[in-house]
Amino acid sequence: MQDLKNLSRQHRRTGFGFFNFSRSNRKTPRSGERPSLRTYLPTGKYREHLKRILVVLAIVLALVPLSLYISHKSTSLVREIRTWMTQRDSAAPATNTVKKPTVSSFVTAYSLLDDASGPPDQLVSRTVEGELLHYTIQGDLQKRVHDFMVKSQVPYGVFVAIEPATGRILAMTSHSAVDPGWTKNAGFDLYPMASLFKIITASAALENKRITPETIIEFRGKATSENPNYWEASPRGKNNRTDVTYAMAKSINPVYGRIACDVAGKASVMECVNRFGFNQPLLPGTSVKESTASEPQSSHGLMLMGAGLDHEVKISPLHAAVMMAAIANNGKMMAPTLTDRISDSKGGSREVFAPREIRSLVAPETAKALTRMLSRTVTAGTSRRAFHDRRGRPRLDVEVAAKTGSISGSTPRGHYSWFAAFAPTNNPRIALVALVINQDKWKIKSTQVGELALEEFFSN
Repeated sequence: MQDLKNLSRQHRRTGFGFFNFSRSNRKTPRSGERPSLRTYLPTGKYREHLKRILVVLAIVLALVPLSLYISHKSTSLVREIRTWMTQRDSAAPATNTVKKPTVSSFVTAYSLLDDASGPPDQLVSRTVEGELLHYTIQGDLQKRVHDFMVKSQVPYGVFVAIEPATGRILAMTSHSAVDPGWTKNAGFDLYPMASLFKIITASAALENKRITPETIIEFRGKATSENPNYWEASPRGKNNRTDVTYAMAKSINPVYGRIACDVAGKASVMECVNRFGFNQPLLPGTSVKESTASEPQSSHGLMLMGAGLDHEVKISPLHAAVMMAAIANNGKMMAPTLTDRISDSKGGSREVFAPREIRSLVAPETAKALTRMLSRTVTAGTSRRAFHDRRGRPRLDVEVAAKTGSISGSTPRGHYSWFAAFAPTNNPRIALVALVINQDKWKIKSTQVGELALEEFFSN
């Protein structure tokens, strides 16, 4: 018999948790046999406990993917809601704070100029807000020039006149028998500058003391030659020669081509181009386009520019008029204006004009030298015929400084005729620019427009 003590030991459980891999209560293996493990499933309360744990574990395992999916969707939804709110918040102020672009008084006055009424020297117009614009325009001068262009059926014509000392615009009108819509921006658009550029060429040389009005320049070729290859003076002699003043009056291309290239130099010419307001916003508050003048890449190109033969050097009539007014005003360029004052709806003055200098184009002594040179254009140069009758008698009793320009163009197509002037030369009261573009048949010349305008101005 076995001892009871030993028997109780044989029934002791030594399993691990629910699965009991006990070595007790096993048959004693026979000799040579390997003992095998037996799995005992829990019973009773242990089995019930296991079932509860398994149920809970299954629920947890099922909820984890669902929780992750809900979390992902929630994050996306929150992100979309935040984006929507941000866009709504950013859009709301924009809707409330959008303002109409500010329109300058100059642009407003120009848009209402055709509707102005009143005495010729007191033209006014009223804005939609009820403000009253008091113009600087001289009605008689404006009407005389405009009627002349209409009667002459000019294909394209534009005229601008300015008071040099103040910048007050005395007249600004245009007409086209070909395209009436062209007139809307005629004074602000760009056109080939032609020989008006000779004024800038002369300024570059005068400012650097390289020439005086009496300087003699030798050259080859005809005065109207457009090929710089034939302009250089021959070392063998027998060259043409003239002073720069007569060359300005007759608009001799080889002389001013040589001044630009061989006398002033490219650096001085381009410095003067910049000072005269090219390639930059010169007249803020107006609708004028920026005048253009690219730097020449060769001596040939520099000579063409200096002579006024570069078709890509372009200027607006308003800029050209302001430029001539500056020379008349000892080199000081004044900001142009169309109104003397603006009254509010109750009659009080909201804006009163005060002359404002924009910049200095040239020194006073240079302006005086240019005035001497430009005066010969009317007395013995390209505009002599327009300012003298058949017997050679002057049509005007005042001395006029002027420059003409002539070149072909494509926008619009035609032959461009410029006339820029100021008078009287000793105490300038008016500076003006006329541009006439003729097509197949010549109607009128710009010099005729200029002479008519000066006659009207000084008759009053």
